[in-house]
Amino acid sequence: MCGFLAEFNSSSGQPTNQSQFKQILDKSKHRGPDSQGYWSNDINVKLGFNRLAIVELSKAGEQPMHSPQQRFVLVFNGEIYNHLELRKKLVFSAFRGTSDSETISACLEEWGVRKTVELLNGMFAICIYDKLKEEVFLVRDFAGIKPLFYGWHGKTLVAASQYDQITTHPTFSKKPVNPQVLKLYLEQHFMPAPFGLYHDTFQVLPGEIVKLDTQGNLDKIRYWELPKEDQSVITDRKEAEALVEESLDKSVGRQLMSDVPLGGFISGGVDSTLVCSSIKRNNFDLKAYTIGSDSEKHDESERAKQFAEALHIKHAIWHLDAKESLKYWEEAMTNLQEPMADFSILPTFLVSKLAKKEVTVALSGDGGDELFFGYERFWSVGKNSSYQQLPYAFRKLLYGVDKLYSGNKNINEIVLATSQAKAQQGLHARFKKKWLYQIAPDLKEVSLPKAYSTYAYGNTTDIRELLARMRHAEFYGMMQKTLRKVDLASMGNSLEVRVPFLDKKMIETALKIDPLLSYGGGRQKQLLKDILNKRVPQVPEEKVKKGFSVPLTGWLRSALKPKFEEVLLSGRAKEIGFDDKSIERMLQAHANRETDLKWPLFTLYALLK
Repeated sequence: MCGFLAEFNSSSGQPTNQSQFKQILDKSKHRGPDSQGYWSNDINVKLGFNRLAIVELSKAGEQPMHSPQQRFVLVFNGEIYNHLELRKKLVFSAFRGTSDSETISACLEEWGVRKTVELLNGMFAICIYDKLKEEVFLVRDFAGIKPLFYGWHGKTLVAASQYDQITTHPTFSKKPVNPQVLKLYLEQHFMPAPFGLYHDTFQVLPGEIVKLDTQGNLDKIRYWELPKEDQSVITDRKEAEALVEESLDKSVGRQLMSDVPLGGFISGGVDSTLVCSSIKRNNFDLKAYTIGSDSEKHDESERAKQFAEALHIKHAIWHLDAKESLKYWEEAMTNLQEPMADFSILPTFLVSKLAKKEVTVALSGDGGDELFFGYERFWSVGKNSSYQQLPYAFRKLLYGVDKLYSGNKNINEIVLATSQAKAQQGLHARFKKKWLYQIAPDLKEVSLPKAYSTYAYGNTTDIRELLARMRHAEFYGMMQKTLRKVDLASMGNSLEVRVPFLDKKMIETALKIDPLLSYGGGRQKQLLKDILNKRVPQVPEEKVKKGFSVPLTGWLRSALKPKFEEVLLSGRAKEIGFDDKSIERMLQAHANRETDLKWPLFTLYALLK
């Protein structure tokens, strides 16, 4: 896991000098503290790299990496788990070492960019310069695990692992805020790809190749996208369980590739525990890491301990009370190099800090909720699917009657949404319009970006089709936010985090399984729960899920109140066009316990800090 910076100028572009370039490159040193590399053609291309050495620790793994015949030069952040298999298919065999970056460079010469990328199984963000054709390629992995930001204004292309490396580059440092993306951020609490907050700044989409030539022609190719329609073929529960177990064990086995110490996260939930159990099934001597707190609502450490003991794995727990956790607030927040409002970044940062004391790589359970329907909102929207086609008046009547007789146990407020997609989108929006338009009245007339299509799907009464469409939206919505949080928090500690559930073959397995095996009231992710119960029967199934989060509501009324007031009332909000008085009223309303505004307040904080 590393950080890189790339600059490419057309004939009329204005390149930075080497000193300026390296200052911006240094912003990602925490992503790769082991060594720094630099290459330039001394005309219009610069590539810089900060390395966190994981596989092939010698100089044979250093970047920028040149291909065997010197046609291509690349910088690459991530891991390719099938790279040794790919080597066997190549004619070239005179490798200097065992790094996956060297494998990619050889594949490019024999197969070209598109075929190479389609064959990669891993997590990756890659910048490739073709010296022969003078073309630049930006490539992001199929699941969007690794970030890849870029700025482009027709003359200069800058690409980087961190958004602040784009926004501090002289070409893009004075770009104004894009109001459409600002509104999207305030609604969804992060910047979804392909958008950047400032004009002329972007992200490469998951599964996308962006190509730029010397004439300034920019082309985009989507080489992979999660299917939006149901493709399931396995309806038998035992067959599904066997396939998922086999796929997860193999996925984890591939991701144990490392020349440095490796461990795992275990939260006490289903997904991370399954990953740890698969590590053990691969005969790997594992140590797992957990954060404990003094919040009964959020603390999962006791359950994590039970799982660790049952699996016979070494286990480290870092118990922190609120006062001790807050000591790390500023350190964790310095790693928000982009607007990203998920306050569970603090415990994620802390568990990464704990793990980094002993390992350089950790495996996590992220992705399981999206692929196996783990969120309650799948059921919230799904149970209303047969009513969504009815006229609004009928839906409102049904909602009212059910509210009167059952307290909306059967038909919830979702049925009143204009569509199933809008209902799902609304469940992610924690910044109520009442407050949003008081703070930013100009945004009332601003639409979301036309290219924003995460929740662009039609209504259906077929529950399997609905679940497939919702999964697609969660994959490119909530999951991308989670992946950004984990990347920021872990790389702030120079720790690589791998996600076996998002292995290419594991995703293919999930798509084969009947959604109804993991769906129903109180049955979210039931297939994975059943596998876990079989593997660790000593620990009873959890009835009430605890979140990996922090008690921010109370903190904003006490210890964090001065910090938030300092940031939110500093004048920065006014520069963006927000109304300071309305923000002050929000802070007061929360402090006086009139309402809980932790989500919109933290969303503003992450933007303005």
